[in-house]
Amino acid sequence: MWELTEAVPSFKPGDPRLEGGDALHGAEVFAAGQCSSCHSSPGQTDRLKLGGGLALASPFGTFRVPNVSPHPSDGIGSWSAADLANALIAGVSPEQQHYYPAFPYPKYTGMTLGDVRDLFAYLKTLEPVAGRAPPHDLPLLFRIRRGIGIWKLLFFRQGHVDGVLTGDPVHDRGAYLVETLGHCAECHSSRNLLGAIKPSTRFAGGVDPEGSGFVPNITPTRIGNWTEADLAQMLKTGETPNHGRVGSSMADVVTNMAQLPRSDRDAIARYIKSLPARPTPKP
Repeated sequence: MWELTEAVPSFKPGDPRLEGGDALHGAEVFAAGQCSSCHSSPGQTDRLKLGGGLALASPFGTFRVPNVSPHPSDGIGSWSAADLANALIAGVSPEQQHYYPAFPYPKYTGMTLGDVRDLFAYLKTLEPVAGRAPPHDLPLLFRIRRGIGIWKLLFFRQGHVDGVLTGDPVHDRGAYLVETLGHCAECHSSRNLLGAIKPSTRFAGGVDPEGSGFVPNITPTRIGNWTEADLAQMLKTGETPNHGRVGSSMADVVTNMAQLPRSDRDAIARYIKSLPARPTPKP
């Protein structure tokens, strides 16, 4: 069990698959991955100052989002592209410790190495921000990171992608954006006692992961009368077909999605429309 729960990196520095990188495309990966929504420093308006510090409440305690700016000591300025790949795809830190799945690597694990490479190139272009986030505020039991190895044995499969592919390039692009980069199911689903998504509630909504409010069902049960055009428009402007506007954390999602090419928003809309109808779980 000790060996099975060890945090083992999957990529080594100098991996040729991670060399180079297109920062321009990396900016799109950054937006699609909702990186600034969590990692931008609270209390200021520049979404590209990634000093971290945001408090994420959960049933297991309060997590503090880390600094991922290129600061050499307080952020990830000393990281290699392999370090970023290990974080996103394996959920393993440069110190060879497991990351808590509050960081959505269970979905990022399906990222292409090209996207990881380009994201790394983009992150290096941003402004270094001094200061480290406060430590997580967790009960003693949950501070033992080795225990996350047991959680991974139960609920994490490296490289796994939940999306169903059909061969339609628009649909399949949407599957990647929704299931992997956008990690939409992380919010729009309910969870079991160990914090893992209940498969029967994927995209059917549930209690907000932070415990405040209820995230809506985005399967046809709730938005079956929305068209692909309605969904794509909402992702660009935040306006819903009934003349309302999205709010809460979804407003941040819209800010990010509006930066994507129209073709990506159309692809997301097509994939969302293909989801199976599921009943909304009770609060």
